[in-house]
Amino acid sequence: MTTVLICDDRRSVREGLTRVMSAVPGVSRIDCVAHGDELLARYSRQPVDVVLVGTQRAMPAGVEATRRLVSANPQANVIVFGAPDDAGSIAAAIAGGARGYLRWDASRPELVAALAHTLASTSVPAPRQPADPGVQLTERELQVLRGMSQGKSNGQIGRELYLSEDTVKTHARRLFRKLGVRDRAQAVAHGFRRGLVS
Repeated sequence: MTTVLICDDRRSVREGLTRVMSAVPGVSRIDCVAHGDELLARYSRQPVDVVLVGTQRAMPAGVEATRRLVSANPQANVIVFGAPDDAGSIAAAIAGGARGYLRWDASRPELVAALAHTLASTSVPAPRQPADPGVQLTERELQVLRGMSQGKSNGQIGRELYLSEDTVKTHARRLFRKLGVRDRAQAVAHGFRRGLVS
């Protein structure tokens, strides 16, 4: 049976995620904390199988909580969750030691898969995996990916690279396809794991 600890400073998020997680087969206990200090204290007293940490755009609390927990407990299995387009926060949390991430609107099958993969000590996969693990991005695709990792919009990336927004979207679709991902957050997380962005 799987034990889960949820960390997010928003009560509504903790309660909502608890309801969803309690419907996941195999989850035997779910505890919640609101802040990073509570997370460290609770985990040190009573380690759990999986820790879910919420991230919010332009707010470093979730990223910092992840970094501190993994630094103190390298064996901790952390999954971050956040908005699909908040690539910066999610990628930073993964760089800080999280094993993977989930979108706020993840389905129950996605939650089950994430828990299973995390407990198997592997990174949480993107829903679609690239056919070729050695896929190479073009220099332009890498530039677009780096812009995404910095939280820039397609328009901002286009202005910096002297490209139209439609051209940036075309490059983004191509790199999504090559990496086997479906959105910006997954692309950036994948890029961090592969060392394509830093």
